[in-house]
Amino acid sequence: MAKQLSIFAENKPGSLEKITSILSGKNINLRALTIASSEGFGIFKVLVDNPVEAFDALNKNNIPVQIKDIVAIYIDDKPGGLHKAIRAISKHNINIIDSYGFVVESGKKAIFVFELDKPQEAIKNLKKEKIRILTDSELYSL
Repeated sequence: MAKQLSIFAENKPGSLEKITSILSGKNINLRALTIASSEGFGIFKVLVDNPVEAFDALNKNNIPVQIKDIVAIYIDDKPGGLHKAIRAISKHNINIIDSYGFVVESGKKAIFVFELDKPQEAIKNLKKEKIRILTDSELYSL
């Protein structure tokens, strides 16, 4: 199953630079990044090409980090494209904990990444709906 990193850092100048320095020093490539901030702290959700190595490198540098299972899917980049996937997940009482997406080819294809409470069940249901799930290597090599 694909993985993403959740990195916790104080919301101050230099926090993200420290993280990117560690990752680039290990030749780890960032594929996607989201940042959320609250009360002086941030959570960076990061897709990288080698999540286990990135996790180890951050841990060794005393950066609080978690590694999470995710499900990444292709959707049509058009109105209703995301709804089809959300419906396939929610009609089976699966909770979406976190999600983000990005366009791969404008007007044609996008990728959505989900952190789910029941990822294996979601994968089964998404496949039944003919929604294409990205393999780990596909996701990490984007």
